[in-house]
Formats: sequence, C-alpha cells, structure tokens
Amino acid sequence: MAIDPEKGSDLFSVPENRSDPFSAPSLIGQLLKADTFGSIRRLNDTVVRDAHAARPWARALARHLMRREHRALTRLASGLGIEGVPRALDMESGLLTRSWIEATPMQVAQPRDAAYFRAASRLVRRLHAANVIHNDLAKETNWLVTPDGLPALVDFQLAMTLRQSRAPGRRKRSALARALGHDDVRHLLKHKRTYLPALLTAREQRILATPSLFSRAWMASGKRIYLFVTRRILRWSDREGAGDRSRET
Repeated sequence: MAIDPEKGSDLFSVPENRSDPFSAPSLIGQLLKADTFGSIRRLNDTVVRDAHAARPWARALARHLMRREHRALTRLASGLGIEGVPRALDMESGLLTRSWIEATPMQVAQPRDAAYFRAASRLVRRLHAANVIHNDLAKETNWLVTPDGLPALVDFQLAMTLRQSRAPGRRKRSALARALGHDDVRHLLKHKRTYLPALLTAREQRILATPSLFSRAWMASGKRIYLFVTRRILRWSDREGAGDRSRET
C-alpha cells in the first residue's frame, strides 16, 4: 500500500459501501477531474488517472483510452524526452501515473505572446516527428502555459501512435495520419486566431481555410453524435467538456 511520505497517510481509501460489486479502492489527493471515464488526481509531483472510478459501462473504454495515452507518452519519453510533455511513470491495472507539469490552462492564461505560439508550433512538430498525433488539440484545456511562458500539452487519450519505420524516409504515413496531423496544426492555429489574429501569416490562414476531409466529415455528421453523447449522456456543461477539465494541469 502506498504511503504519502509527507502526510504519512494511505494514498488509497476503501469505499464505505462494501456491498457495491463495482466499488474499488479509490485514490485520495487533489482531485483535478472526475467524469464518466474515471478520475484524475494530483499526488505530490505526479498525476494519476484512475479508471477504477469510471462508471461500470464505461470502464472498458476508459482502460482502452488509458492504454493509448500510455503508448503515446512512452514514445515521446524516448531518448531525452520532449519538454512540455508529461512523462509516463507507471502503468498498472486501471491506473496510469505521469509526471505533473506546473502550468495554467490556456483558457485561463490567455497567451498573447507570439513566442508562445512559435514554441507551440515547434512542440507539435516534435510530436509528429516522433510519429505521435495528439488528435485533441482543439480543446484549450489540453494546452498549458508554464510559468516561463512556454507551451505544454496534456490529455493524450485520443493520440495516435504510428509505427516507427526501420528505414527512415521510406515509409509514408497513411492518408488518415496525414489528415489528422494537418488538423493538429490547424487546431493550434485556431487558438492563435483567438488570441493573436493580427499575427496570422498568409500560409497559416490558408491552413485554417482548408480542413482535412476527415475534419469536414466529422463536422457534417460525427460531431452531432459527439455533442449528443457529451451533453445528453455525459452531462458535460459546455460544447467540448472544457468546463469539467479546467483544473487539470
């Protein structure tokens, strides 16, 4: 059983309702987020995503998303890692532990420094160079601003981790991977348009004006289903669930 070295108390608590067949030991600590797919808590300098806290019908999907995040973070941590991306520290049944990043969500910090968006563009390119596509950069809550004014990223549950080619330059990415990578860049530029619209270059404006075929199909059909699920079933209070995620860093 894990012990908090500062407080000397257990990091796990036993549910009072022992008759509940779905109950499991739950983490204590600073709650950052809790939803249908589990909870996220800060424990000292780490963050723990707990799929045990997911609703029973969503638990299998929560574990699947956790594995996707672990796979992406493990890839990005190879070598010296990438500054601005949390490191995966541990993965066990239903629990993913990653490093904590001291930062403020974009919608709170509201970055208006051109240097921030230049660094954010480099960060996205580094992800793609490692063959990782984030797939969820439209949410401001997944973008952080560090005390030094640098960008950081969290929430890699939807990330696509591509196979590494043994012969660099020989294997081309699939059309889907290229489209999703284009949308990663485009979603970053949407944020730049929000905070620094006057500094958008002509090339960036062309990228904003050309969503991928996948993105157009999503807007035409898939997003309607997404909004129905998130608003009616998951009860998220706003269009992207950002209000429920504002404390996660």
